[in-house]
Amino acid sequence: MEQKKKKIFDVSLFKRLLQYIKPYRTVFVISLFCVAGLALFGAFRPYVLKEAIDVKIANKEYNGFVLYMFVMLALLILEVISQLLFIYYASWLGQSVVKDIRVKLFKHMLKFKMTYFDKSSVGVLITRAVTDMERIADIFGQGLFMIFSDILKMAVVAGFMAFINLKLSLIVFIAMPIILFATKIFQKYMKRAFEDVRTEVSNLNSFVQERVTGMKILQLFTREATEYKKFKAINERHKKGWLKTVWYNSIFFPVAEFVSSFTMAMVILVGGYSVVDVSGSTTLGDLISFTMFIPMLFRPLYQIANKFNTLQMGMVAADRVFKVLDTDSNIDDAGTVTANHFEGHIAFKDVRFSYVKDEEVLKGISFNVNSGETVAIVGATGAGKSTIINLLNRFYEINSGSIEIDGTDIKEMTLSSLRNQIAVVLQDVFLFADTIVNNITLNNDYITEEDVIEAAKAIGIHQFISSLPGGYHYNVKERGVMLSSGQRQLISFLRAYVTNPSILILDEATSSVDSYSEQLIQDATDKITKGRTSIVIAHRLATIQQADKIIVMDGGEIVEIGTHKSLLEKESGYYKNLYEVQFLKSEAI
Repeated sequence: MEQKKKKIFDVSLFKRLLQYIKPYRTVFVISLFCVAGLALFGAFRPYVLKEAIDVKIANKEYNGFVLYMFVMLALLILEVISQLLFIYYASWLGQSVVKDIRVKLFKHMLKFKMTYFDKSSVGVLITRAVTDMERIADIFGQGLFMIFSDILKMAVVAGFMAFINLKLSLIVFIAMPIILFATKIFQKYMKRAFEDVRTEVSNLNSFVQERVTGMKILQLFTREATEYKKFKAINERHKKGWLKTVWYNSIFFPVAEFVSSFTMAMVILVGGYSVVDVSGSTTLGDLISFTMFIPMLFRPLYQIANKFNTLQMGMVAADRVFKVLDTDSNIDDAGTVTANHFEGHIAFKDVRFSYVKDEEVLKGISFNVNSGETVAIVGATGAGKSTIINLLNRFYEINSGSIEIDGTDIKEMTLSSLRNQIAVVLQDVFLFADTIVNNITLNNDYITEEDVIEAAKAIGIHQFISSLPGGYHYNVKERGVMLSSGQRQLISFLRAYVTNPSILILDEATSSVDSYSEQLIQDATDKITKGRTSIVIAHRLATIQQADKIIVMDGGEIVEIGTHKSLLEKESGYYKNLYEVQFLKSEAI
């Protein structure tokens, strides 16, 4: 890794990036022709001016002089047209390539295991998908082609200079290694500086995203001053990263400009003596053309460093994006069985699982859920209840054992068909900044607004939704902030119900709602669970007394299984103890 970081230019990474140009070969070729036009048409103008001076002006022959001027004008127009086409097509190519990479990146992220998101910063992922992509686009619009254009222009200009006057050309060529050496050093340090900048940009994005999302917590615990100080520190590091690039620029460009100006002075000095000296080999046209050629040769040379910086920033961004693309964190979707409908028999067989290696959360649990049963899972926080739900949906891969539905291992089923048959209502409801109907259907074309309304009527929440401004088209804003927690839970419940799942899972669905919403959800639960396999996870034991079976968990193991009545009959039973503690608390309240 360290060796890779020391590279000024990663060829293998660049080759990989160029693979995305293949669908746009025609535009790429057009851009190259425009680049060639920029170099050639620009370099020809000083030569035409030299000929006009030496052939016409020096000999005081004005006949035909206007033709030279028209040729220069034509070359200028062609150069302008080439530049116009280049800017458009190079930018178009860059944005098209970025579009393809961004789509591929997002598609890849959609398939990640939950483990990846558990360990990754949301702000960093946003930086990869948005900011870094724009830097990649700059590779084509401002980096790659411009560098190629400048190199070609310098080659053509150097050729013209050597052809016109070798003596003056040698003066210029002697100064070029100085610029080249300075450029090489400049590139080396700028590469490091831009890596630091990108790191600090990611840190800044991540910090701001998390604090904005958790602003309520910060204000509730009066942590504004502390977080402000942290932000200032991160912002200061970000500023220092950019100032480092500014410092390198402030050193390099004045040095390059001084060398260019000094070279120009030497050419004028030597060339001027030669022009005045009748026996000299230098003409006035040579001298004037060289005053045009030198900026055309030197300015691209040290501007290449600046454009190389753009290229380097894009390459650093590409490296970060490709690291995400190369992350192998996908759930194995090699199943061939399409689950169109489940009878609903679920079997966990000696299932072991750990989020962190060697720290088992589930320690070889086994249980069965019969078709059409309502099974409750209870236990203290951290007992492994929600983990069972995550594994049933294959958000994570189990360490050992097997999970079967209707006698088929869920690994043999396609992920989409498996998850389409399981509906989950979570304790922490997430709603998008969209209308209620879109939050319920999630833009599924197979679920119409009429289906949503009928489902809402069936479970008794149509009146609540209709009372909102705009009804089903009410925009709940980001994370559903325009609704109460109970209302969000009702929307989540309807989202699950409208899909007509084979298996329903309620994960603490009534733990944080008001009594009115809880009654609505309880009524809806009775309707939706009827004749359907259901798993209910609850802390409040009063809500699961009618369950067909109750699984009691502790420390990742199943300690008791039975009905509410049978579990209460066990002397010193775990469930009985939990129930009595909650009952006493309720009595006290």
